[in-house]
Amino acid sequence: PGGRPGGGMSKAEVETVVADYIKANPQIIPEALEAQRDKEMAKAIDAIRPALEKPYAGAWAGNADGDVTLVVFTDYACGFCRASVPDVDRLIREDKRVKVVFRELPIIAPQSRDAALMALAAARQGKYDAFHHAMFAAGSLDTPGIAAAAERAGVVTDGSGDATASEALSRRDLDSNLPIATQLQLNATPTWIVGDQVMQGQIGYAGLREAVAKARAATS
Repeated sequence: PGGRPGGGMSKAEVETVVADYIKANPQIIPEALEAQRDKEMAKAIDAIRPALEKPYAGAWAGNADGDVTLVVFTDYACGFCRASVPDVDRLIREDKRVKVVFRELPIIAPQSRDAALMALAAARQGKYDAFHHAMFAAGSLDTPGIAAAAERAGVVTDGSGDATASEALSRRDLDSNLPIATQLQLNATPTWIVGDQVMQGQIGYAGLREAVAKARAATS
């Protein structure tokens, strides 16, 4: 019934069938849009992956030669970042093949940038992990709070050694993170990038483990 002589469907009939299918399966439109967005995001990540996954000095943890690199954009004023610290610690402890690269994205509070610069100074002195934990454990993000976290981590801040010489390099790295975030349309912390996946918010240990496993499977 219906159709053109000799078989086949008219354009109008095809459109009706498609429209009816979409009405019956409305989820296919957002799914298709999401798939397209994921494809474009994967291309954008691949285009800047070397810069994205190369840590600043010592701002990384885990296995230096890890088979999977998890990048996290973080802000010391971010409560979800603070809450995610134990999850990252557990991931590194339980997955001996993962490398975690920390990128400072100070976008929440005016003092976020000061804390981020101190974190990068700590990274150059091989004390990033200690400062990272001390700063998130601190009760305040003001100048005395940042100084106290630096002291607790053993960061040299008196101008001797590498402390002041690194400031220009720290600022340059910090400023380079903003274009990366803009290019990937990141507007929240924490943002996690592993393989071609981009995730935002506190996704928990299980979410991190699953994302790393997916990235690892994609490369094997």
